[in-house]
Amino acid sequence: MLNADTKLLKSHPTPLIVLVFHLLLTHFCRGQFQLIGSSQPIVATLGHDIILPCHLDPAEDASGLTLEWTRADLNPRFVHVWRDGQELESKKHPSFEGRTSLFIDELKLGNISLKVSKVKIGDQGTYRCFIPSPGKQSSVQLVVAAVFSPVLSLAGIDKDTSGVVLQCESKGWYPEPEVVWLDGEGNLLSAGPTETVRGPDDLYTVSSRVTVEKRHSNNFTCRVQQKNINQTRETHIYISDDFFEVQSSSFTLTVGLAVSLAVCILLILLLVFFVWKWRQNIIINKGSHWGDSGRGEERNCSKRNKTEDQRETLMADETVQMEVLNEGKGKKKNKHLNKQKTEQQRREEAENRVKRVLILFSEELETRKNEKQDELQQLREERQRHQNNLQTVKKELENKNKELQTIQAMLSRWPLRGRKEEEQKKNKAEQEVETLKKKMETHQKELDIKIKQVEDKQAEVQQLQDEIQRMETNLRTLMENLESNNKELERSQAAPVRSPSSWLEGKQAEISQLLQEKQNRQKEVDTLYNQLETKNKELDQKLWHEQQRAEKAEKDLKELKIRNKEVHLFT
Repeated sequence: MLNADTKLLKSHPTPLIVLVFHLLLTHFCRGQFQLIGSSQPIVATLGHDIILPCHLDPAEDASGLTLEWTRADLNPRFVHVWRDGQELESKKHPSFEGRTSLFIDELKLGNISLKVSKVKIGDQGTYRCFIPSPGKQSSVQLVVAAVFSPVLSLAGIDKDTSGVVLQCESKGWYPEPEVVWLDGEGNLLSAGPTETVRGPDDLYTVSSRVTVEKRHSNNFTCRVQQKNINQTRETHIYISDDFFEVQSSSFTLTVGLAVSLAVCILLILLLVFFVWKWRQNIIINKGSHWGDSGRGEERNCSKRNKTEDQRETLMADETVQMEVLNEGKGKKKNKHLNKQKTEQQRREEAENRVKRVLILFSEELETRKNEKQDELQQLREERQRHQNNLQTVKKELENKNKELQTIQAMLSRWPLRGRKEEEQKKNKAEQEVETLKKKMETHQKELDIKIKQVEDKQAEVQQLQDEIQRMETNLRTLMENLESNNKELERSQAAPVRSPSSWLEGKQAEISQLLQEKQNRQKEVDTLYNQLETKNKELDQKLWHEQQRAEKAEKDLKELKIRNKEVHLFT
């Protein structure tokens, strides 16, 4: 019997050697992993949460390891420390207190990513993900960005060129951006130097002015951009042709009023001169009368008659001049009134024409907006359906993994019984796992496509909303301009000398108020867009975790196959 056992061991030495070699290799290779971070900088929005990625490759349980997140430019340098299954708050830098956390439930899967809440400007820098034993590390660069939409306003009129001065201002940027002006065809406009102010919160405020003249489209764009973080915000404004014509006609009216005023002043001066001359003659005649008292009464009478004749002559000349002056004023006034009536008729025609065009265009934009919103709703429903399908597949995959674990436990208990039946169950489970993995990948691809379509539709809807808002703003501005012009014409008829600058100030104040409302709405849209980006990032993170779990299940299957082969060889 002993000889038979010896022969059996001599005839089958290879399986035993392979088993021993495998156990030794597994023991010595345990802990030989790499830390994988991010090769690209992570861009975080000011005030939002961000995740600094870092995980073990291959995935291992990191809950019992010492984990350190540090930044070399800090003192102390520790951002987050995990030791003996808990966080060490005492070693953390004060600026990160209560703002950092690990994914505790995912440490077993090798995920040691750091979540930073409510990102600040001072959080920007290079972070190191470090495991002291066995001395593995990885770096992640964090870039903090703050962006806001610019505000456009009418700053006034250029007296030299009669052009319109536009001002663009944007607050709350980081890093420092640049301002670019574009016309309707996308050509760069020559603007003045950009004024940049850095506030106590390290955020930048930029402002720029440009003088524009009448063009083919009269559409102008203020673009604020930061190329390092690939962020751009822009605001459009449309200035109607009537506004430029109003400026031209206002300038002509002002010049005409100034000339008329100068002529009136000149005539008044001439009248004053004639009156003064007449009074001088009277004084001279009175002096001659009292100085020559020795002359006869006949001579005095003749002088008085002569003086009276001169006075009558001067009064007659003065009456003629006043009649000529009044006649000239009447003609100029009638001419001015006729010109104002013609101008008012032309404005009314332009107003009606612009109203019709804008109403038609607004209706078309509203129809397109409703269509895009319906498509967006359908895509959202499809995305929700795919997410539900993906969750179902994940649950099925978890169930199959549990079945594999059960089979593995049964194999370890009864290695020599029911081998064929267990092999069949194992193969069937492997096939089902592969099928579920393929199904999950298919659902994931469909979900990515739907998410992309949803983002595209949201961008189209946002563009249509911007166009509708811009058209409504231009329509209101145009209506206010026309009403202001009509009121100005009425005031000009009552008082032609009055300056037309008052209605410009009122119009600028109203336009500034409308642009402020537009900025508030744009901020709300930016907030919603940032929330959507955060949700997409969380979804990507969850998908990554599911992929890690699937990879782990696949590795378990491979190990199970290897153990089955070893058992076969040993038996």
